[in-house]
Amino acid sequence: MSLSSDRDCGKSEIVVSIRGLHKAFGQTEVLKGVDLEVRRGEVVSIIGPSGSGKTTLLRCINALETYDAGSIKLDGVEVGFNDKRGTRHRRRERELSAIRAETGMVFQMFYLFPHLTAVENVMLGLRKVRGRSKSDAYALAQGWLSRVGLADKVNNYPAQLSGGQQQRVGIARAVAMGPKVLLLDEITSALDPELVGEVLSVVRQPADDGMTMIVVTHEMAFAREVSDVVVFMDGGRVVVQGKSDEILEKPRHERLKAFLSRLDAGRPRQHTEQM
Repeated sequence: MSLSSDRDCGKSEIVVSIRGLHKAFGQTEVLKGVDLEVRRGEVVSIIGPSGSGKTTLLRCINALETYDAGSIKLDGVEVGFNDKRGTRHRRRERELSAIRAETGMVFQMFYLFPHLTAVENVMLGLRKVRGRSKSDAYALAQGWLSRVGLADKVNNYPAQLSGGQQQRVGIARAVAMGPKVLLLDEITSALDPELVGEVLSVVRQPADDGMTMIVVTHEMAFAREVSDVVVFMDGGRVVVQGKSDEILEKPRHERLKAFLSRLDAGRPRQHTEQM
């Protein structure tokens, strides 16, 4: 079942616009002219085999990678570059940091600061980037930790938390910043199977609240339930995209059919992209 009908209002505005995006690492071209639009309040799931460019695409949106050609615009503002007198220049690090604050990202690994408690990890960006007072940041961080089911863990350090709990702290940290778009990169790939469900249930909350999200995932049931749009990437290109039920339940493209069949067969697959 798709939740898109509950979030249809206010989706005419494009938040993320990607045109002709190219990215290479040395002689290896990873993104080969990607086009994608994401509307406000929309949940877009990106699926595809390892090495298809999914993680690289997210990292370009979040200004963690410099793209070689094409355009990424966040609310109409070019992400990685600006034009000066008709010449394209890489943005300064201060500008890139400001853009990253508007594109909250949750990674495959948890990347929590081990010397900070759960609430301090969530507070850090609120204090340093958003300029919130200590009391305001604490209240907001505590609120989000409660929403992800960690009200009794706010003073625990990462080493005292399970993998699923650490990933929930990471989600709270990203969402608390109020980003224009939330990027989720295979957030369950480093978890034991029994912890996957608890993390995905947490992600459903901001999706239901209308947060704009781009989700890279191999969890097809999750993609089917929360996505407005599913995008299938292969070989650095967007091969097919459409409504979740059309893409996942009635696939027509042969490459997509083969990919879904392998997942259904339960064959071992590598979650972490190499590029």
